[in-house]
Amino acid sequence: MPQLSAEPIQPLFSVVVPVYCCAECVAELAARVFTVLNPLGSVELILVCDASPDASWAAIKALATSDPRVHGVLLSRNFGQHYAIAAGLERSRGEWVYVMDCDLQDPPEDMPALYAAAIAGFDVVLGQRHDRQDHALKRFNSALFYRTLGFLTDTRFDPSTANFGIYRRIVIDTINQMPERSRFFPLMVHWTGFNSSKVPVKHARRAHGGSSYSLGKLLRLGIDIILSYSDKPLRLVVNLGFVISLLSIVIAGSAVVSSVSY
Repeated sequence: MPQLSAEPIQPLFSVVVPVYCCAECVAELAARVFTVLNPLGSVELILVCDASPDASWAAIKALATSDPRVHGVLLSRNFGQHYAIAAGLERSRGEWVYVMDCDLQDPPEDMPALYAAAIAGFDVVLGQRHDRQDHALKRFNSALFYRTLGFLTDTRFDPSTANFGIYRRIVIDTINQMPERSRFFPLMVHWTGFNSSKVPVKHARRAHGGSSYSLGKLLRLGIDIILSYSDKPLRLVVNLGFVISLLSIVIAGSAVVSSVSY
């Protein structure tokens, strides 16, 4: 996993961004992040390229070469968004860590509002999108995914929130120490149990490219998460087995009684 960065300094903020097919967004993302966070404290921007097939890594290298606050990480293959986030979290050193997507649908201009809420006494503050700008199919797939995932993991998910948020250092350290092979950032944050809040944020239209999450990818991700984090599917299968066994006994008994009566 090659890394590209200058001599590190201890920042107040780390901003972790998984990057996939967002070469056109990288420079604008960095400029807007630094514009809004520089007045609040020192910043490091960690851009994790998830083996993107476009020119994303070239754009990240160019930024990291010209700005020591930018750190680039290149994954050896396409592992997926949440593994890219995990790689960035391990690299982060800030007292506060932001996680956001690279497509600028969650505007960096809302980051100070998240920080203001966090220093009021919260370890996790999530951006809550009340007016999503995604197309109807994506909203439907997302709602179906989170509803099914919530049922099978006994966890309540809010589909208006995602990865965009700010997290205290202790939260990130706890997540980094978790041994699970499968990584799903929102569920891991929920599991840590730290006090959290939500702040309303804007949701912009995607200026470049499209979502890489098809329904098939969401299903595969959901199955991976459920098998890694929940025993409820196993319990459901066991309960179904008991019901089938009970019905079989009843049917067999009825057949015996009918035969004797005859």
